[in-house]
Amino acid sequence: MPGGMMGGDMMKMMQEMMGRHAGMMRGMMADGAGMQDGMMGKMMAPEHVEGRIAFLRTELKVTDAQQPLWEAVAAALRENARGSTGMMQQEQDAQGLPNSLERREKLLSARLDAVRQLRAAVEPFYASLDEVQKAAADNLLMPMGMM
Repeated sequence: MPGGMMGGDMMKMMQEMMGRHAGMMRGMMADGAGMQDGMMGKMMAPEHVEGRIAFLRTELKVTDAQQPLWEAVAAALRENARGSTGMMQQEQDAQGLPNSLERREKLLSARLDAVRQLRAAVEPFYASLDEVQKAAADNLLMPMGMM
């Protein structure tokens, strides 16, 4: 590869790989409104939320002093997981464009409320973290949407 640049064959191979995996990546990423879609949604589904909470607590190395603040975050995560189940079913059951848009509006409103609730719990918890914990939180909690 002259000058450190990719040759045509290598570039073509990279483009093909990106194309093949684009659908998988879309499934893993949430669009904010349809958080329960894809892999992130499955991780935060009510049947998986306790495992996700335990994983996060361990990875963040929550101390005894931080535990009360963490409990508020965990409660918000549980509530968000519970609240999202019925909304997603309503979205799937919507008949016709006007009903679909109305349900989508309700879903977005509910998601906004959930994000606000989570933010209220996360802010004091995050403030209690040391720099290593904050870096871990930034990596683990950011897309959650998080949660």
